[in-house]
Amino acid sequence: MNKIFIKIILLNLIFNSAMANNPTKQKSSATKIYQKNTKNLTDFQKFVIEKNGTEPAFQNEYWNHKEEGIYVDASSGEPLFSSRDKFDSGSGWPSFTKPIDGVDIVEKTDNSHFMSRTEVRSKYGDSHLGHVFNDGPKNQGGLRYCINSASLKFIPQDKLEELGYGDYKKLFEK
Repeated sequence: MNKIFIKIILLNLIFNSAMANNPTKQKSSATKIYQKNTKNLTDFQKFVIEKNGTEPAFQNEYWNHKEEGIYVDASSGEPLFSSRDKFDSGSGWPSFTKPIDGVDIVEKTDNSHFMSRTEVRSKYGDSHLGHVFNDGPKNQGGLRYCINSASLKFIPQDKLEELGYGDYKKLFEK
C-alpha cells in the first residue's frame, strides 16, 4: 500500500512540474490563463506565428494604427505591448520601445536570412512576434521591437474591462 501511495505522489509531482514548464498553458500574474489557440486565425497569421513568417512592410493592419489600447498575442491573448510605447520607426511594421511592464517576452538568436538578429516570441503562446533591434529612441531605452501585425490583436482602451484586460486600464490613466 505504501508503494502505491509513493508512486501516486511521485506521478503528481512529475505532472505538476511538467505543467509548470509547459509554455502553451500558463497563468499570468492576474491569474488569467493564456493558452495558444490558432483555430480562429487566418492561414497567413498561422504562417507568421508558427513558421516565423514576416508580413510586407506598410501592408499590415497596425503599422500606422494610432488608437489607444493594448496589443495582445493573436493566438493566446497574452498582453504584450501598449499603444503608449508605440512609435513610428519608418520601418512599415508596428514598433514599440518596450513590452508592457511585467510582461515576459522570450528572446532567441535568429541566424536566418544570412544575418544575426534577436527574435522575440510570446512567453505562453510561443508565437513568433518579430525582432528587437537596438536602433530605437535613445531617450526611451534605445530598443525597437519590430512586430508583425499578424501576430497581434488590438484591444481598445475602452474595451479593456469588458474583454478581461481591466488590470491594464492603469496604463492609460493620466
